[in-house]
Amino acid sequence: MIIQEQRVHDLDRWRLLDERGRQTWHYMKSEKEVQAWPQTLIDRHHLGLELDLPDLPPAKTPLDAATNALSFFSHLQLPPGNWACEYGGPMFLLPGLVITWYVTETPIPEHIKTEVQRYLFARQHPQDAGWGLHIEGESSVFGTAMNYVVLRILGVDAEEPRMIKARGKLHQLGGAANGPHWAKFWLAVLGVMEWDAVNPMPPELWLLPDWVPIAPWRWWVHMRQIFLPMSYIWSKKFSYPLTELTKELRDELYVQPYYTVNFPAHRNTISPPDDYHPKSLLLIVIYWIIVNIWSPYLRSRSLIKRADRWAFQLIRWEDENTDYATLGPVNAPLNLLACYIEDGPDTYSVKQHQDRMHDFLWVSNEGMLMNGTNGVQTWDTSFLAQAVVEAELASDPRWRSTLVKVLEFLDDQQIKEEVQNRELCYRHRRKGAWAFSTREQGYTVSDTTSEALKAVIMLQRIPGIPQLISNERLKDAVDILLTMQNPSGGFASYENVRGSEYMEYLNAAEVFGRIMVEYDYPECTTAVVTALSLFQEHDPSYRKADIAKTLHGAVKYIRDAQRPDGSWYGSWGICFTYAGMFALESLASVGETYTTSSRVQRACAFLLGKQKPDGGWGESYKSCETGIYTQHEHSQVVQTCWALIGLMHAEYPDRGDIERGIRLLMRRQLPQGGWAQEAIEGVFNKNCMISYPNYKYIFPIKALGMFAKRFGDPVVNGVGGG
Repeated sequence: MIIQEQRVHDLDRWRLLDERGRQTWHYMKSEKEVQAWPQTLIDRHHLGLELDLPDLPPAKTPLDAATNALSFFSHLQLPPGNWACEYGGPMFLLPGLVITWYVTETPIPEHIKTEVQRYLFARQHPQDAGWGLHIEGESSVFGTAMNYVVLRILGVDAEEPRMIKARGKLHQLGGAANGPHWAKFWLAVLGVMEWDAVNPMPPELWLLPDWVPIAPWRWWVHMRQIFLPMSYIWSKKFSYPLTELTKELRDELYVQPYYTVNFPAHRNTISPPDDYHPKSLLLIVIYWIIVNIWSPYLRSRSLIKRADRWAFQLIRWEDENTDYATLGPVNAPLNLLACYIEDGPDTYSVKQHQDRMHDFLWVSNEGMLMNGTNGVQTWDTSFLAQAVVEAELASDPRWRSTLVKVLEFLDDQQIKEEVQNRELCYRHRRKGAWAFSTREQGYTVSDTTSEALKAVIMLQRIPGIPQLISNERLKDAVDILLTMQNPSGGFASYENVRGSEYMEYLNAAEVFGRIMVEYDYPECTTAVVTALSLFQEHDPSYRKADIAKTLHGAVKYIRDAQRPDGSWYGSWGICFTYAGMFALESLASVGETYTTSSRVQRACAFLLGKQKPDGGWGESYKSCETGIYTQHEHSQVVQTCWALIGLMHAEYPDRGDIERGIRLLMRRQLPQGGWAQEAIEGVFNKNCMISYPNYKYIFPIKALGMFAKRFGDPVVNGVGGG
């Protein structure tokens, strides 16, 4: 048995660089570099190091607590005006990147190897030593096989005790042959699984006419941009040549000798923890036809060549339209690998992708992880601006420079032009929109555009704040939002719903639900409602009839989406609490409150029925998976804020119930003004959780400030101690 010492690079040597929102971490290799680039308080905060900040006077009132929180959070604002944070949680992102580095022979610096090892061991399941789909999930083949491979690539010995335990868990689950589709794909790329085990992904689908109901342009944008390079790589059947390491991995990943595995028989085998969305019988039949009829008899060389060429052209346009930032961290390494195959090593496209991979990497006290996008810059910054305004702190001169920098960032990040070949790329319009992260990434998002629009209008109302964003540019944002409404009245995330929910019968990912097409989301719809309602106050005459019609349909959708118990299911945060906050805010913006609306009364009753004895709220991520509200073991600061904000927007009349929640927030506030990190906050595709660590600062500021505004900022008793 080999025991490897866990190396830890000096966290004092890491620096975060923010270039107009592009965030990258840099390691100082020498004392000279350390002296030339001093570490900042912001760096130290994100690395979990001690901060040189004084304790603040204990808050006696909610507004004191909100002020203390803003005092702390303002120290974390980066020079461009935005905030940064870890956006981790998913455990399947690093493997795609590290495998791509390995097969493209991209050098991996020692400081990155060490920090990734630290993170993966920190997030290894404490009992069974496996890894799950996300940091709070149960161990699965996807998580365990892929992260085991990463550690081996990065130099960890197979006989290291933690690796032995992880391998035991993997074998207990049936070995890598029981992995889901994406795992099998990456293992085939690495050369430790045969392509015969990977269900087909023919790029010929990209040649289908647009009128075909299953044409890829109808798919959800993330599924589309992931399948695109996957299909190209599958068509090329790229596998890295066998090395000593991959020979060893072939012996380690399976429960039987590699050359005795019947790989074709494992195309549809999957372990139960991975099988969240089982493949439909229809999809299994389609796969059989492609494998046994289409590929051997009908898939001509000329057709393959044409399909590969068109697929790569779409990849090229994605790269160029995002300046190689790409849509996200799954398709980014896939696009890198596709360019490596098509263009060759040391080419411009490969070098650009290699540089851009660092946009997704984040260093924390646990080590290095891969973020779920290249950040949450515009999203978090917009919410902070709204929180300060709604807490009535915006007129305080102490926060003037903070808010001006926020506005400067939002000014810089609004998208001012369309992409090239927009219709050929199947992209939605984007001029006037804001992307979730940065302008360079450049994808329109309905709720980010809405929240940024609200933030700008709120900020530019404040006396003394410069008018950086013209009314014409605000109109551009409104114009974009008005194009995004679906026939249901609801709004999806990146673009309109283009395909039927029946497309989920073709969902091959297995580990995710509701992934094939866009869907109406309560959170996206409510964001648009509040943004358009605020814009109507700002400019009552612009497209008055269009906005009124849009609001009518959107509000009807929100009403219809409410469940009989008064709740709304949330798809981007956990879960019913998150959606309830947004729904109640949007209904209040069109005049529906507790005293005027029975549906608002039902929503308030639902939330109050979940309040815990300590006054807080805590909802488990299991709610997202099951669609049934599931209590977390403990109250959560962020979810307590969401419930309180919803109740206060609804004008719920009982101050006592709300004050109990406010008291919990004040009790848990730390001496420097922040709050400790608690359970994970976000979700996507029903089954994968993701972190929003800035929420624990932003939403308390809003909730505490709203309480003070409504109830006169009374001294709150019983907040001493933790």
